[in-house]
Amino acid sequence: MANQSILRISREIKQLQSNIDLSLAIACDDEDLRNVRALIMGPPDTPYQFGFFEFSIIFGTDYPAGPPVVRALTTNHGQCRFNPNIYSCGKVCLSILGTWRGDRGEEWSSAQGLESILISIQSLMSSNPYENEPGYELAESDGDKKDMKAYAAKIRHESIRISVIEPLECILGIKANSTINPTDEEEGKDVDKGADITDAFADLRKRRFLWYFDCYMQSIAQGECEVTRKRRFTRMPFENPGNSMDGHFDYPNLRNRLNQVKDAIIAETMGWTIRGKAAQEQEAGISENLRRQYEQIVEKYKNHKNFTVDLHIVDGNPFLWQLTYFGRPMTHLDGGIFNIKIYLSPDFPEDQPRVFVGSPLFHYRVAKCGILCYFPARTDDMRCHVDAIVAALEEESPYDPRTNVHPEATRMFWGSPDDRKRYNRELRRSVERSAE
Repeated sequence: MANQSILRISREIKQLQSNIDLSLAIACDDEDLRNVRALIMGPPDTPYQFGFFEFSIIFGTDYPAGPPVVRALTTNHGQCRFNPNIYSCGKVCLSILGTWRGDRGEEWSSAQGLESILISIQSLMSSNPYENEPGYELAESDGDKKDMKAYAAKIRHESIRISVIEPLECILGIKANSTINPTDEEEGKDVDKGADITDAFADLRKRRFLWYFDCYMQSIAQGECEVTRKRRFTRMPFENPGNSMDGHFDYPNLRNRLNQVKDAIIAETMGWTIRGKAAQEQEAGISENLRRQYEQIVEKYKNHKNFTVDLHIVDGNPFLWQLTYFGRPMTHLDGGIFNIKIYLSPDFPEDQPRVFVGSPLFHYRVAKCGILCYFPARTDDMRCHVDAIVAALEEESPYDPRTNVHPEATRMFWGSPDDRKRYNRELRRSVERSAE
C-alpha cells in the first residue's frame, strides 16, 4: 500500500514538472517524495498578480485515500493573513483538504490529486478575495464595498512586498530599508527573512521577476494614485489579532527596493560570463557541454539552410552567445535585424538562461529592459532554447496574460482594432530602427 502511495505521488509530481505551466512549480527531495514544496503564481488582474506564494505539502501514508497536509509559507513569518481562507499561521481552509466544511461532493476523493489541490488554492486568489469569507458573498452595503476595495488594496501592496521583494532580497543578499511591521518593532523580534525561502525556486523567482518587473511598477503607480504614503491598512471584520494583515502603505519604498532587486539580478547575470570564463579555464565539464551544444545547433541551422538565425559564441566564451535574428519576409518583423544575447550560468541547467534583446523592440513578449519571455520544450537542451526564442518573437498565439511582459504593448496588441494598428506601427518603427 505504501509503495502504491509513493508511486502515485511520484507520478503526480512528474506530471506537474513536465507541464509548461506558468502558474505552478514543484520542488521535492528525491529521498522524501512525501515532503513537497509548491510555488503558486498570483493570477493576473488580481491583487495577488505575479506574486510568489509558497506552500508546504506533506502526504500521509494513506494518500490518496486522504488529502495531504498543506501549509502556507508566505505569511511574513506567521504575521500576515493573505486571504480569508489562508491564515497567518499557515492554515489553508478548503473543503477539499478537510480543513473547512463544504457541500456534499466538495470533500476530498482519491480521484483528486496534487494539481487539483494547487488549482483550488489558486482559485482563492481572486480579484475580490473579500468574498471568500463565508457570509460576505452577498454583501451589498456601501460599507462592505468600501471594505472590499480596502482589502484588495492592502493585499496588492503586501503581495509585492512579502511575496516578491523580500524573498529575492534574501536570496540576493540585499540589505534593504524594509517596512517593519509595528508588532515586530514593539516586541523587539529578530526576524529571519530567509526562514521560509526554498532555494529550489530561486532561479524561477529571478527570471519571473525580470519578466514582470514592469507589471509590478505599474501596480505601484496605480497604488500611489489610490492611497497616501504611511496610511494604515484597514482591518477587516473577519480579521483578528494574530490572524490579520496589518501595516501601512509605502509604495515609494517598494519602488526603490524593486529597482535594487532588478539591478542585482542583472549584475548577477552579467557576472555569469566572468564565472564562465573561469570555469572554461579550469576545463569544467559544463563549459565543454555548452560548446558542444552550440556546435550542434550551428550545424543544424546550416543543414536546414535557415537564414533567419545567425549564432556565435562571444569572445570564445561558451557562457555568452549572440543570436542575430533576421525578420522573416511577409511578417511584421520583415527587414529587422535583432541582436539577442543569451547569458548562460555555470550552474546550467539549474539556472536557466536569461535572454536580452539588445535592439529596442516594441513587443508584448519583450520587457522594457529587453528581457525576453519564452518557454523551451526542454530546459536542459539549448537547441530547444534557441527554437523557443525565435518562436516567441514570431508568436501570434491566443491571449495569455502570463506571457505579456510589456504592459503598454500588451494593451495595444490585445485591444481594439485601432489599438492593434497602433501596436503594428510601433513594432514596425522598432524593426526599421533595428536595421539602421
